[in-house]
Amino acid sequence: MKRFSLVALMLVAALLVFGCGQDEKKEEAKKEVAPVVAAQKVLRLAMDADPVSLDPHVQLSGGMLQYSHMVFDPLVRWTQDMQFEGRLAEKWERTDPFTVRFYLRKGVKFHSGNDFTAKDVAWTLDRLKISPDFKGLFEVFEPAVVVDDYTVDLKTKVAYPLLMNMATYIFPMDSKFYAGKDAAGQDKGAIVKSGPSFANDNESGTGPFVVTEREQGVRLLLTKFDGYWGPRGNLDVIDFKPIANEATRVSSILSGDVDWIQPVPPQNYDGLDAAENVNLITLSGTRIITLQLNQKRVPAFADKRVRQAVVYATNNVGIVEKILKGRSTPAGQQSPKGYLGYVADLTPRFDVEKAKQLMKEAGFENGFEVTMIAPNNRYVKDEAIAQAFVSMMDKIGIKVNLKTMPKAQYWDEFDAQVADIQMIGWHSDTEDSANFTEYLLMCPNKETGMGQYNSGNYCNPEVDKLIADSNAETDVAKRSAMLQQVEKILYEDAAFVPLHWQDLSWAASKHAKNAQAIVNGMDFPYFGDLVME
Repeated sequence: MKRFSLVALMLVAALLVFGCGQDEKKEEAKKEVAPVVAAQKVLRLAMDADPVSLDPHVQLSGGMLQYSHMVFDPLVRWTQDMQFEGRLAEKWERTDPFTVRFYLRKGVKFHSGNDFTAKDVAWTLDRLKISPDFKGLFEVFEPAVVVDDYTVDLKTKVAYPLLMNMATYIFPMDSKFYAGKDAAGQDKGAIVKSGPSFANDNESGTGPFVVTEREQGVRLLLTKFDGYWGPRGNLDVIDFKPIANEATRVSSILSGDVDWIQPVPPQNYDGLDAAENVNLITLSGTRIITLQLNQKRVPAFADKRVRQAVVYATNNVGIVEKILKGRSTPAGQQSPKGYLGYVADLTPRFDVEKAKQLMKEAGFENGFEVTMIAPNNRYVKDEAIAQAFVSMMDKIGIKVNLKTMPKAQYWDEFDAQVADIQMIGWHSDTEDSANFTEYLLMCPNKETGMGQYNSGNYCNPEVDKLIADSNAETDVAKRSAMLQQVEKILYEDAAFVPLHWQDLSWAASKHAKNAQAIVNGMDFPYFGDLVME
């Protein structure tokens, strides 16, 4: 899923105190932008896709969350070292296992001019709980309790240790702005995934930028919000154009036509790194890339020794060095460093002789034949990695018949479990270890949704209990011990084949002075903090 606030431009901001809704004023504002932009601090931004809507709750995706960080503001956000940083919340405290009290900033204005208060937080949470894309994440939440205008309690139905993590998804919306009916008689606050709606076409956030022009799939123009509450960089305008073609994105930044691109195709890392006018920025990511071994389809995979043999025969350090050119981190477990479940001793374990010995002990000295599917355009070098894995398995007698396909076709095939071995990557929705196991390795359960992407059909009741217990444990040390125990069990069981944690990468013009400082592991650069030369 996933994720995504000028003399003439001051006039634009005034005209676009959203809610005016007058087409002639919007057109007039657009005319004023063009001659002024050249004199301002402008970031020409190119990504592979633009936001699908101006409504931040329409879709849980990276693109929409990136948009939210520019136009709205969360209660708190993650820092580069995975700590919480206050935004619309100045401070917070856990008052009991079910409640965290947030103390909000005073004097914050929405783009409409309305005051930001605790009522807006409560209204936004209610909306998240009914959003088709977000409600699963917020099902555990009770309605927020407004203590006073600048104090709000977020409560959960059970003791919930990830409340702060979820607060990073709460981008308060302007409840007054979205109140009432639009010209068509529809609720202005309605969440409409397809079709017209007021919220799809109008915004009022507290973020550093205001949307001043939008043509879906062509251009999104964002202008600085002069009423922004806090410190910020020096950008006046973000001129955002979606460029889906990788080669076009790269050539655009090399030629100086744009100032920032993301994502960066890995095959272009070296060329961008060598370019005099570009800085290539990489950051160790938290998305784990794995292979799942289907124990229901292949009886041999139900034998732990065979699964261990597959893991021992997989040279993921070599994959990172040779295929990914060192721009990734070999993995021996799900949890990356910095997560509560991370165990330093659970390292990659490449040993072909050990793998052969395990195959012999399991009675498969002569090997066997299996099928495998992988995408060819979803993860960095996914097809090349899959092909390398096929060669590695051949060394221990496992013949792998590989089929790769575009991501548009891949997920239906993955869900149908059409192959014996399937590739999947996962970035934790909550930036927490439990989320990996909940979706990828808990016993599949259609009623609860646990194990939804567990195509290996691995099932260990002890793991499930530890995860369930950890999700109700608010003591950090105790919870960390539980999650680390889960990783140790999965490692010993060879419950999956860990490959690597995929690096994140961006390319920026050297005019972007603090580009390295605004990126983060969630892949949502904080452009409101960017300083351009």
